[in-house]
Order: sequence, then C-alpha cells, then structure tokens
Amino acid sequence: MIRIAAAIAAVIVGSATLAAAAPPPRSATTGASAFLLRITVPGQDTVLLGDLDWPTSTTVDVQSFQFPADGSVVSVGRSRAAVFASPGAAAATQSFAEAIVVSLFNGEIVAGKVTASVTAGASERSAGADTAASEVQGLRALGRDIPSAPGNASLEDWGTLTVLSSDSGSRKARPPGAQASVIALRVVLSADHGGLPAGSEIVIGRAQATSVADLSAPPRPPSTDPGDRPTTSDGRPDRLPRAPEPDVGVEVAGGPVKVAPEVSARLSSGGFVFPVYGTASFGDSFGAPRPNIPGGWHHGEDIFAAAGTPLLAVADGTLHTIGFTRIGGYRLWLRDADGNEFYYAHLSAYSPLAVEGRGVEAGDVIGFIGDTGDAEGGSPHLHFEIHPAAMAGLGYDGVVAPYSILLAWRRADDISFSAGRIYVPTGPGSASLPLPGAMLLEADDIASTSGLVPGALEKALRE
Repeated sequence: MIRIAAAIAAVIVGSATLAAAAPPPRSATTGASAFLLRITVPGQDTVLLGDLDWPTSTTVDVQSFQFPADGSVVSVGRSRAAVFASPGAAAATQSFAEAIVVSLFNGEIVAGKVTASVTAGASERSAGADTAASEVQGLRALGRDIPSAPGNASLEDWGTLTVLSSDSGSRKARPPGAQASVIALRVVLSADHGGLPAGSEIVIGRAQATSVADLSAPPRPPSTDPGDRPTTSDGRPDRLPRAPEPDVGVEVAGGPVKVAPEVSARLSSGGFVFPVYGTASFGDSFGAPRPNIPGGWHHGEDIFAAAGTPLLAVADGTLHTIGFTRIGGYRLWLRDADGNEFYYAHLSAYSPLAVEGRGVEAGDVIGFIGDTGDAEGGSPHLHFEIHPAAMAGLGYDGVVAPYSILLAWRRADDISFSAGRIYVPTGPGSASLPLPGAMLLEADDIASTSGLVPGALEKALRE
C-alpha cells in the first residue's frame, strides 16, 4: 500500500474506474463524481486525491500534495473539487475538479491550471450535457508548449500525454437522460520513467455527471424569490414596488437611476460575461447558512467591489422583477433566450436600461454595486445567483453553485470602456477626479528619422 501523509484527509487509497459517458442506460440515476488526481501503478494500490461521489461526499479543498514525499513524480498546489446533483422531473448535475500549479516528473510536464468541468440536465422537454468549461492553461512538456486543445502528445519514447479527453451523450426518449465525463490531463507510460514502471498512469482532473429525469415524480411547486416576499409591520404580504420607465437622475419606485458608462464586451466562448466591471473579488460561499432565507442557506455568491461599480448583463436576455425588497434591496432578474435566470441583488442604483421587460445585450450596464436590503451597513457587493432553466421546477431552490462558473467567465478578461470615455460616479465624495500622476510637457517624434542615413541616429540622440 502507498503511504500518504494523514494531514491530507482528501487522499483516498483504493481502486477506481472511469464511467462511460454515452447516453446513460435506462437504469441510470442522477448523480455526479470527480477526483483531483489518480495514480495507477501495476501491482500496487491506486492512489486517489479528492475523490468525490454525490451525495456521500460533495466538496474537497487541498492546499498542496506531493507524491512521493519529495514530489519527484507528482506535485500540485491548491486544488479543489465539488459535485452537485438535483434529481427529479427536471434533473441537473454539475461536477468539477481544479488543480493549480501542476508538476510531473520534476518539471518535465507542467501546467498552470488544470480544470475538468461538466454539467448535465434532463427534463421531459430536453436533455443535454456540456464539457466546454474544462481547460488546461500553461501546459508545457519536455521544454515545449503544448496546445490546450483536445489531443495527444508524444513523450519521446517513454509515454503519451492526453489533453482534455471527453465523452458525452443524451437521450430524449423516456426517461430522458444525459451524461458526460472529462479527463483534463492523462499520462500513460510505455516504458519505465521517473521511478514508475511501464503501464503506470497519472490522471489530473476528472469530472463526471449524469442526469436522468424522473417523470414519475411530480415537480415541486415553485417557491418564490425570498426578496419578492416583503411584509408589512404586522406580517402581512406587502405589495411589490415596480420600476416604471425611468428618467435619468430621478428617484423612481424601483430605485435611483444613474447614467451608465459606455462599455464594450466580447463574449467568452460560453456566451457569457462576468457580471461586475473592473476590480472585484469573490469566494465560495454557496450553501453557507443563511437563517433569514427560505431553506436557510446561501443560494449564490457575493462579489465584492467598490460602491457604484457598474454591473453588466451576463447574457443577451430580458430584465424583469425590478424593484426593492426587504432582503435583496434594489434587485433585478435577467432571463436569457434559453430560459436561464440570473439574480442581481443589493444594487445601489439602476441604469436607464433597467425597465421591466426591456431586452438587453451581454455587456450592457444594468445597475451598480451597493449595500441595500439586508446588506445595509456591510461591504458593498453584488449577490449573484444562477438558476438554470432545467431546474425551474424547483422554484427558488433551483440554483447551481456559481463559483466555478464565475471563474470561467472572469477569465474572459476582455471588457473595457470605450476609447476616450471615462465614467465619473456622482454623489458625495465623487465630484472630482484624482490628480494625474504625471504630466507630459514636451515630446519629440524621431520615428521619421532613418537609422540608415549616416549620422542620423547620432543626430537624433543629441537632440
């Protein structure tokens, strides 16, 4: 048996096989699994790091891991994995495994970030799975850059490196189902190397998800957005304010309206943009206890940024349910063309686009960071939720963990203000711009001076 430091509780020694990801058999059930690392050596026990299987184990976070103790075979930095499943008439699953700073065989193979990520959904209307969020960044092998696209690379005469091997399939016939699996990195030795014998295998990042619609179970009655249930002082339901067609700079029932800056945004490969413009930070607080929310848990992520920071539409879609509530403060919903819903809460103000039923494009400014609602007095932030269309039958509980999705959107770091434009927030303390750090007094252009003319370069330098 291979011994591993007891301090890393996420390491499991045992054996495992990869599940096939063709259309799931009719006997399959909704579920998800993942692992961070697997080392298979002929004649020895398999080593698994961060092995997860819903619902027995759902999350793992590892600071670092080396094998063997000196890290001569495998070394990984901060790594995390999570699996989520929601069975029922509208089943949905999500699975991902992510490793930072990967090194194999004392640096012969290195990668900055390795991510295996899959989602699957199935309902009476549709079924499908996706592995597009999986990626490998900064991959090098034997001193040369390796493309991050799916494929194989030869490791001289001792092995093969496979990048982003995936499989997916779906079935619309009853019961509808979909399944997908992906392996981010896989090394197979054809000869002894680095202390491992021929036939050894190293897998970094594997995720698998299966969704099968249970059409015998009636869908749960939709619950409502907790922010849509304000009450009066005696506990009776209060009437929801709605935002009418706003006039710039005028306080309206739905909240203050501010002029939005011109922002351009190219879509990421997934068709989405990050919801906060500029500098922002966020953690993974999905599922954390929240006693004032129906169900008692956090349904999204909090993205922290300076008050007044512009908020962007993450996709082309329609805005709705705009107004103020006791919990969400100034908030709104965005529904895309596929029926997916995105919830924005605690806004300080809306942009003029924030009109009930208004169509917007991805990258449009729709509001601004604040601390309204039950966030009053705390750090300004956006509370952001993702409600897939396949989980609409679960009502407000039909959400997915957004952390890994936000990471993927954030990597599409190509959003910028239009050339020559600057956005100046209004209000107390923001009436003036900061002083410039430098001022250009004089400049000479020597671009037209040819270095081929004898003495020209010397003359330009003297001047």
